Amino acid sequence: MDRTAPGQGAGTRSLPELIASMTLEEKVAQLIQLAVPFYEGAAEAGQITGPMESLGISQETVHHSGSVLGMAGAQEVINVQTAHLQANRHGIPLLMMADIVHGFKTIFPVPLAIGCSWDMELAERSAQIAAKEAAVSGVHVTYAPMVDLVRDPRWGRVVESTGEDPYLNALYARAFVRGFQGDDLASDMDRVAACVKHFAAYGAAEAGRDYNTVDLSERQLREFYLPAYKAALDEGCEMVMTAFNTVDGIPATGNVALMRKLLREEWGFDGILISDWGAVKELINHGIAEDESEAALKALKAGVDIEMMTACYVKHLAELVERGEVEEELIDEAVLRILTLKQKLGLFENPFRAADPIKEQEVVFCEEHRAASRELAMRSCVLLKNEGILPLPRESKTALIGPFAQSGDVLGPWSWTGSRDDAVTLAEGMQRLAGDPALLLVAEGCGIESGTAEQLQAAYEAAQAADVIVLALGEHSDMNGEAASRADIRLPQVQLELVRKLKELNKPIVAVLFNGRPLDLHGLFDEADAILEAWYPGSEAGHAVASLLYGEANPSGRLTMSFPYHVGQVPVYYNAFNTGRPQGAPDAQVRYVSQYLDIPNEPLLPFGYGLSYTTFAYGEPVLSAEVLTVEKPILLKVAITNSGAYAGEETVQLYVRDHAGEVVRPVKELKDFRKVWLAPGESAELEFTISEEQLRYYHSDLSYSSDAGAFTVFVGCNSRDHAALSFRLVK
Repeated sequence: MDRTAPGQGAGTRSLPELIASMTLEEKVAQLIQLAVPFYEGAAEAGQITGPMESLGISQETVHHSGSVLGMAGAQEVINVQTAHLQANRHGIPLLMMADIVHGFKTIFPVPLAIGCSWDMELAERSAQIAAKEAAVSGVHVTYAPMVDLVRDPRWGRVVESTGEDPYLNALYARAFVRGFQGDDLASDMDRVAACVKHFAAYGAAEAGRDYNTVDLSERQLREFYLPAYKAALDEGCEMVMTAFNTVDGIPATGNVALMRKLLREEWGFDGILISDWGAVKELINHGIAEDESEAALKALKAGVDIEMMTACYVKHLAELVERGEVEEELIDEAVLRILTLKQKLGLFENPFRAADPIKEQEVVFCEEHRAASRELAMRSCVLLKNEGILPLPRESKTALIGPFAQSGDVLGPWSWTGSRDDAVTLAEGMQRLAGDPALLLVAEGCGIESGTAEQLQAAYEAAQAADVIVLALGEHSDMNGEAASRADIRLPQVQLELVRKLKELNKPIVAVLFNGRPLDLHGLFDEADAILEAWYPGSEAGHAVASLLYGEANPSGRLTMSFPYHVGQVPVYYNAFNTGRPQGAPDAQVRYVSQYLDIPNEPLLPFGYGLSYTTFAYGEPVLSAEVLTVEKPILLKVAITNSGAYAGEETVQLYVRDHAGEVVRPVKELKDFRKVWLAPGESAELEFTISEEQLRYYHSDLSYSSDAGAFTVFVGCNSRDHAALSFRLVK
C-alpha cells in the first residue's frame, strides 16, 4: 500500500513518518470521535448535552482529534475542516462520519422494507444515491450497513436489518457496500466509505431488549450471525463498528477473541474498528473494567481504533504507555489505520473532498433520486391479505382514515437529514390517482396512541358515506429503532378500537400498515379484507402506496422476517432446529410433543410470504439426478405460469434440508431464489443449480464441510408453501 501523504500539512512524508512526528498526546487524540458541537465553525458549536469539560477534553485535544460524528452539510463541513486545519499543527484533516442508513435527504424505505424487495440491484442503487447526496454534503463515512441477523420483533432495531436469513442478509450486505463505496473509493467523489455494524450478534439480544446480553455458542455465531459481516468485508467495507452486547461473556468492545483473533487475524481485516457511542466506557457497567483506565486498556488491546463520544482513551492511554501497561506501537497501529483511510479518501490533498454547496443544491433530493426511492418503496411493500378488494377502482368512493392518512411520519428511524414536511403523504398520493379527488374522504380517526370521541365520530361519518374504507395504521417512528424495544407488539389499543368500530359498518376494509417490525396482528388480520404492509416507505411513501392500492403497480414484496401469531412465540423464525418430539410426530401422544397448548407453533405469516394481484401456477419440479457429488452438481427445473389477470413478479425460492448432520440442522435453509416477471398467461422455466458447497455447515469442531446423506430440496413461493424432492450427496 502506498502510504505517502503529500498535500495539506503533511508534505511528502510517508504516514509512518507523519506518525513519528506526532506527540503521544496528539496520536491519542486521533483516536477520539466527538460530535459536531465540539468543533469551531459548526453552526451549533458548544451546544451539546454534557459539555466539553464534563468529558475532560481540552481544546488542544479537539484540535488534534481524528473524526467528527454527525457532520453533514457542505458549507458547515468546509467551515469546520478549515478551522481545524488552521489549529492542527500537522495539517491532518478530520474524517466526517454520519448515520446515512437508508438515504440522506432522499429517504428510501427502511432496511427491513428494502429486504422485502429481494432486489439487490435496487438495494445497491439506494446506497449509491445515499452516498452521492452525502458525499456532496461533505460526509466521508457512513455508519452502514447494519447487517445484524434478527429473530425477535420486540427489538426495535429489527427495522435496520434486512431480516432473519443469513444467506439473504449476506447478499444485501454486499449490495449496500458496493452502493456506498463503488469500485474506486479513492477517485470516485460520489461515494463514501462504509462501516458495517454491529460486530457481532447484536440482533440476538435476550428478550429483544436493546443493549441486553447475547449468549451464543461459537458454532451458532458462525453459522447464522457472522456470514453477513464477513460478506461486507469481502466486498471491501472499510470500517467495522463494535456491538454494545456481550459475546461469550465479554462485551464486544473489549473482546480480544472476537476483534483481534477473529476479525483481524482470522479474517485479515486491517481497516478501522470503531466503538459504538459510549461503548468503551460502558465496559465499566458491564463489569469487566473497574474504571476508565482499565476500560481504555481493554478496548485498545481488543483492537478498537476509535472511541466514540467518551474520553477513556484521551484521559488514560498516555499514562498507560508511561507505566508500561500499553505498548505505544498499539496506538501507532490504530493511528496508521485512521490516517490510511484519510489518505485513501484523498483528504490530505483535498480535505473538503466532494463538499460543494452549489452542487449540493442540484444533487440532493433531486427528482431522479426521488423516482428511485418511489420504485424501491413500491417493490418493498408486502401484500399480506387480499379477499378480492384490491386493487381499488379509481371511481370508488373511499374513506381514508387513520393516524397515518395525512402523516409525514413515513420516513422511519435514522432519517435525520430527511424532512417529514417533504414526504408525500398517503392522502396526497391517493388524491393524485383517484378518478376524482372529491371521491376521497379523509379523517384521522385517532392518533397513534390516543384519540378523542370527536375524531372517532368524524371517521365513522366519513366511512358511512364511502364504498370502501382504507385504514392507515401503524407505529410512530420513535416506537422503532435504537432503544425502542416493545413487549407488546400489537397495534396500539386506540387503533384496534378504531378498527372494531368501523367494522360495524360491514363495508370492505383495506389496512395499510406503517411500522418497523413484524406485528402481532390480532384485532386486525381477521377484521380487514386486505392488508398491505408498507413499512416506512420513505420520501415518496404516498405515491408508492397509492400506486399499489389503485393497481398502477402490482405488489411484489416478500417477507424477510416472520410475522408471529402471538408475541409468546418469539423468537419465531423459519430456519429453526427440529426437536426430538416435533409437533405432529406420529409416534408421540398429542400432549407430549413440542407445542404450545394455547397457540400454534407456526407464525401467522412465514418468511418469504407475500401475495400479488395475480396468481402463479407452479409445474412439477424436476431434478436432473438423484445423486449429487462434489464434482457434479445437480439441476432443478420448474415451470411457472402467470395464471391470473395482471402482469406480476414472482419470487421463486429454493430451500434445502439436511436430514442427518453431525450436529442438528435447520428444518430448511434458503439457498437461492429467482425473480421472474410474467404477463397474464405467460410461462417461464427456471433452473437452479444445487452444489455440494451449498450443503456445507459448521460442525462441532467448527470445521466447515458437508456430510454425505439424504437431503430434501423445496421450491415454491415461500418457506411454507412449496413442493419437495429428495436427493443424496455422495462423497
